[in-house]
Amino acid sequence: MTSTTPTSSAATAAPAVLRHAPGRGTLTGVGLVLAGSVSVQFGSAFAASLFPRAGALGTVALRVTFAAVLLLAVARPRLRGHSRADWAVAGGFGLALGGMNILFYQAIDRIPLGAAVTVEVLGPLLLSVVVARRAASLVWAGLALTGVFLLGRGDFGRLGVAGVAFALGAGAMWAAYIVLNARAGARFPRLDGLAIAMTVAALVSLPLGVGASGGRLLEPGVLGLGLVIAVMSSGVPYTLELLALRRLPAAAFAVLTSLAPALAALAGYLVLGQGLSLPQCAAIAMVVMASVGAVRTGRC
Repeated sequence: MTSTTPTSSAATAAPAVLRHAPGRGTLTGVGLVLAGSVSVQFGSAFAASLFPRAGALGTVALRVTFAAVLLLAVARPRLRGHSRADWAVAGGFGLALGGMNILFYQAIDRIPLGAAVTVEVLGPLLLSVVVARRAASLVWAGLALTGVFLLGRGDFGRLGVAGVAFALGAGAMWAAYIVLNARAGARFPRLDGLAIAMTVAALVSLPLGVGASGGRLLEPGVLGLGLVIAVMSSGVPYTLELLALRRLPAAAFAVLTSLAPALAALAGYLVLGQGLSLPQCAAIAMVVMASVGAVRTGRC
């Protein structure tokens, strides 16, 4: 994710006033986006490696809680002067963020990381199809669904029905995250909305993690790896994305983040030893192509 990764949402909510420099600046922006995406997906792979010690719920609790603490320390959001509607948006944003992470970690606990991200990306992809309202968008949606069907080789039982269901749920939360991120960005300055939302997500996930994993979450090794995962999945990507959006148009940013399924498959293979067959690799490529096509169609 990347999910967990808020990459696609950043493109959606990018302020129109951001400027990007041509030439070398653009190449730098591309490198920053790719580095952020790699950090997110390898962070997810390391998170999966922590599951045997802390469990999926415990791992997501550590990741989100550490991320919330980091964001609160950096952003220091102003809590006064907001309306009830502002707080409702921030609360919904936090619930979407927490739900996205919880469901995604449940998915990668059951199916390979590359497959989970490929299924999850259907959420924002279908959102872009709905928003675009173009006939061509239906072609990209069909290509993505074909790719997901091929990924399961026509039988999602081989991937694990529960894992696919959790990934689809994470995708739905990702779509909600994108919409609410844009609304929070319009109501809160700087990173204030994100910091508040991450705190809400931590308040949701931490009790679940403590209930599932208990004292294991306080082991030094578990805490250390949880902090690394939070930095890789949140701290580094957020910083790189902010820098990249000063150099790239939002459309180019969104196209680059469409590579998430392929990067997730690579991270799953290198870190977790999760191999994919050639047909499954082709399926991931189809979903990446569909995501790129949907983004470009929506920007036309």
